[in-house]
Amino acid sequence: MARRPPLAAELTKHGIVWFVLLFAFYPLLVMIVISFKTNAQYEANPWFFDPVSTWQWGNWSTAWVIVRTYIANSVVVSVTQMVLSMVMVVLTAYVLARHRFRGRNLVYYGIIASMFLPGTAATLVTVFWLVRNLGLVNNLMALIIVGGAGGQVVGIFILKQFIEDLPKELFESAQIDGAGHLRQVLSIVLPMSGPILATIAILDFLGSWNGVMLPLIVLRDDEKLTIPVGLLRLEGEYVKQWGELMAGYAIASVPLVIVFLFTMRWFVRGIAAGAIKG
Repeated sequence: MARRPPLAAELTKHGIVWFVLLFAFYPLLVMIVISFKTNAQYEANPWFFDPVSTWQWGNWSTAWVIVRTYIANSVVVSVTQMVLSMVMVVLTAYVLARHRFRGRNLVYYGIIASMFLPGTAATLVTVFWLVRNLGLVNNLMALIIVGGAGGQVVGIFILKQFIEDLPKELFESAQIDGAGHLRQVLSIVLPMSGPILATIAILDFLGSWNGVMLPLIVLRDDEKLTIPVGLLRLEGEYVKQWGELMAGYAIASVPLVIVFLFTMRWFVRGIAAGAIKG
């Protein structure tokens, strides 16, 4: 019969877990607390709720009117960029994993080498020059194209390894039955690599959603801003309305919470599948 761990060890483990949860979630609680306050209430009591009768519900309505357009823009950009990037990731990884052709390794290692190139901040002048020459300044398509073109490397690297580990007999049987490359991708690669694809898609979506530098430089009109840049505008030029600001941050986090709740299972399965394959 297995011995139970000592009570002190159990208490220590639970204490560490609760300590970590406190530091992870207490800032979120403070954000909610401040969102119901005026600036005067915030300065008097920034850490805890005031009586419910003094809550400033108008902060949330004001923040919603301001950020709803930013959220819609971010959803359009992030989803479109993710779809574009995932299509190219799947097709590129399939070709590199399943087919042998002259220069294959050169192409693959060239893609991997691009992981070591400087990020958006270091290439900002070049990227802006390209966007301007394409006539996409102040256009959401600039974010979609640049993000879709630059968000594939990690996905190709992960998915190629996964496809190479799939049984070759599956592809050979499909070829005997007359399945072409597109049919093999749709019938074999996508169903069997679903968790991996979900993980890559989630990471790509989050990277696009949280992007600040490129939208800040490319976009001009207020109604075209994405949520990170829009929240910067919400801070105000001279006086920060902390209640409205925190309410805006809270509203902006709702889509990410929804994505996390509905994709957490796929994300965990994808990480586990990658670990097992590795």
